[in-house]
Amino acid sequence: MRKGMSEDNGPDIGKYTLKAEKHNAKDLPEIEDKYKQAFLDVGYDPQGEERSGSFLQVDHSVLCSKVMQEGVEIMSTTDALEKYSWLSDYWWHAVAPDKDVYTQQVDKKQTQGYFLRTLPGVKTTYPLQSCLFIGQEGLSQNVHNIVIAEEGSELHIITGCSVAEMVQSALHLGVSEFYVKKNAKITFTMIHNWAPEVEVRPRSGIIVEENGVFIGNYVCLDPVKDLQMYPVTYCGKNARATSQSIIYASKDSKIDIGSKMVLSGENSRAEIISRTVATDHADVTARGILSGSAPNVKAHLECIGLMLSDNARIYSVPELEATVKDAELSHEAAVGRISEEEIAYLTARGLSEEEAAGAIVRGFLNVDIEGLPAALGAQVRQMIRMSAEALE
Repeated sequence: MRKGMSEDNGPDIGKYTLKAEKHNAKDLPEIEDKYKQAFLDVGYDPQGEERSGSFLQVDHSVLCSKVMQEGVEIMSTTDALEKYSWLSDYWWHAVAPDKDVYTQQVDKKQTQGYFLRTLPGVKTTYPLQSCLFIGQEGLSQNVHNIVIAEEGSELHIITGCSVAEMVQSALHLGVSEFYVKKNAKITFTMIHNWAPEVEVRPRSGIIVEENGVFIGNYVCLDPVKDLQMYPVTYCGKNARATSQSIIYASKDSKIDIGSKMVLSGENSRAEIISRTVATDHADVTARGILSGSAPNVKAHLECIGLMLSDNARIYSVPELEATVKDAELSHEAAVGRISEEEIAYLTARGLSEEEAAGAIVRGFLNVDIEGLPAALGAQVRQMIRMSAEALE
């Protein structure tokens, strides 16, 4: 176990059930109406306005896989495997099935997941949206997702994961494999909105081919019992990759999050940007690794944390690894508290101390996330504002 790394005593897979009520397509209008606000809170619009397509999975049932633009494919991975024999070339290619007990569980007991693909040269006019939703108490949702942007295409995805308000405890195991082909681009924005007793183990691998671009954005502002994720991106020649995360950890949340960028292609570039706020009794490990092994690679890691409680913890772990002489890898890591000078400045202008703290947290988290459509950007800022207002 790595020094300082909290031992993974998380999810007891056996305590969650795989038995789920089957939902039918005829149930979709009722479900969309019942959970409309929960869907909207993670960026999924049931009306599908300004979207190139939609995928909705509730528990183990796929209720919507709708395409709104030619050249785009959306279906469950179960259906995709039946339709395309070549998909076996991608299946467990970017993530190993024996990586850990969670990937093994998904391999053996998969419960759907999405297949999203753009055909060569196609650029999505609007983002695709997907939502993986748990509506049943005590359920284990084990999804395996495959995303492919074929050569010269551009694919923008908004995906949200959430639970029904009545759900107190559940397990989400998600394996996602991304393939960015030559000269292609994927922008992937994931919003998590869990509950205080939900346990989460996503596992992701991203392969970016020559001149490809991958931008990954992650937002989690609500409490979660235990979340651990660590996507690994492999950059080919002249590839570009960016990972941006915004975390507001509250109550007893235990979050272990980071990214690894493997720059194995000549002239590849990468950036990891992390903003974390920890309050109450939250425990956050924010890690990042840049690994350069090809000529003229360049990457930067920025990992900044803000502490709001004496009972919380942020453990920041930036790592750089270079095996070629002209690699340029750098990092900036800092963990601190709200400065008294900033509070004094704002209170002198009429704000209460609580209002001043809220304003400072809003500014800290309000990172300009690359690739977000204007509407979703406004929604994320609204989520940040509401989180910060909890301090006031």
